[in-house]
Amino acid sequence: MTDMTEDFGGAPGAGGADGPGLAAAAGPGLAGRAGHVFPDGGDGPGPLPGADAGPCVIEMPRHVCALGAQHTVLAIRGAVPVVHAGPGCSAKLACSLNEAAGLQGGGWAGGSNVPSTNFSENEVVFGGEAKLRETMEGTLKVMAGDLFVILTGCAPDIVGDDAANVARGFRDRGLPVASAETGGFKGTNYQGHELTLEAIIRDLVPDTGRATRKGLVNVFSGLPYQNPFWRGDLRAVRSLLESLGLRPNILYGMESRGFEAWKSLPEAELSLVLTPWSDLRAAETVRSRWGVPVLHLPEAPVGAVQTTKFLRAVAEAAGVGRRKAERVVAAEEEVFYDYMVSAAEYLTESRNGIPHRFLIVAESGRAMSLAGFLVNEMGLTPGSVVVTDDPPEEARPAIAGFFRGLDGAPVEPVFEADGGRAAAILEQDAAREPGAMIFGSSWERVIAERTDSVLLRVSLPIWDRLVMGKSYLGYQGGLSLMEDLHALILAARSA
Repeated sequence: MTDMTEDFGGAPGAGGADGPGLAAAAGPGLAGRAGHVFPDGGDGPGPLPGADAGPCVIEMPRHVCALGAQHTVLAIRGAVPVVHAGPGCSAKLACSLNEAAGLQGGGWAGGSNVPSTNFSENEVVFGGEAKLRETMEGTLKVMAGDLFVILTGCAPDIVGDDAANVARGFRDRGLPVASAETGGFKGTNYQGHELTLEAIIRDLVPDTGRATRKGLVNVFSGLPYQNPFWRGDLRAVRSLLESLGLRPNILYGMESRGFEAWKSLPEAELSLVLTPWSDLRAAETVRSRWGVPVLHLPEAPVGAVQTTKFLRAVAEAAGVGRRKAERVVAAEEEVFYDYMVSAAEYLTESRNGIPHRFLIVAESGRAMSLAGFLVNEMGLTPGSVVVTDDPPEEARPAIAGFFRGLDGAPVEPVFEADGGRAAAILEQDAAREPGAMIFGSSWERVIAERTDSVLLRVSLPIWDRLVMGKSYLGYQGGLSLMEDLHALILAARSA
């Protein structure tokens, strides 16, 4: 089992009230320097104190290494990750993607229950395949999973352990075991997530012909846990699709049928991708193998404008009658705008001192969804928008184009994966015009305090807000976002 004895001290709140004790040394968790380090002067972010101008550790990280794919597996009902990596790797990830993702628990197969080979010097010298095979055998005896996914760390990938061959041996015995090479040097958990989706589809989804099921829609929704609101978001998406008479094939969480949902991927009439770039490769794999068409909607809908657009696009792609779709839209918009009218007096009174400007530091999809709602429905003005998920170069023009095309309020996004530099950009902007709305993570608390701004925590890491079934998606999600935001504004005014 995973070694849980490592010291997670060093980051803000290690052993204290400001955080869960995020790992301070470089490693697979939210690793980096401890404090908020900002550049001198106003010319933009520079190297960290004491560092040369070359590469340095990522400060105030907002994602983890590729082995963070263990949480993709954990989000699948009945799935068990088997980590072939060194002691402490899985434990750091649990800290980063459970505690720092809105204080979510690890579940029955997560946290200290994740099976691990605890890869050591002996395996470096003599190879670790025998130990992996032994660990997998033991896991099958004590963990009642529906599927198992072997995930490799840095050392096994470097020495060349053939985890795929080990997994194949178990599949030859009729056991549902997949494998993915997710050494930390492969990239972040975004890359690990993609590799794991590919592995499950490749190894465990059979090619045997199945009839297409009327109205079945595969939902590719991005990284669970990296999105702290993933549970509530999937419930919201399910509700929207069902309102059109469709049958959503949710892949994660309690809204899903677990392994059966994955085996049903070839039976769908449509695959829906709700992220700007992640999950696209998996959806294209399903299209190329089984002919399931892909509908790519880069921003998950928040509020009435985006959600109406979403429903119409899905209805057209899925062959839902236009009249039915418009009946759903009309009913939902009537309720949404009735609530908006009831709040109009408060929202339009200048004496209430409601901030008119917002700043965002978040993953590309979250930033796009929020910015669209805040501009189109709340009439706010965007300041800096910092995109932190390091999208591939080919995806960046479309993301930037979205922000440049905001109605009457174009903005040029900054792509910055280093959380310290992202925070520095944000603070410089917030300091020029204090009293803004900041949409970010727990890292931005200090910036909000320094600039008399309000902070709504919407992206990883979140260690000082409990996230359970909360979602900002859909018509109801837009109302919930407004309620949470204005609760913070009113609380700040009365402080």
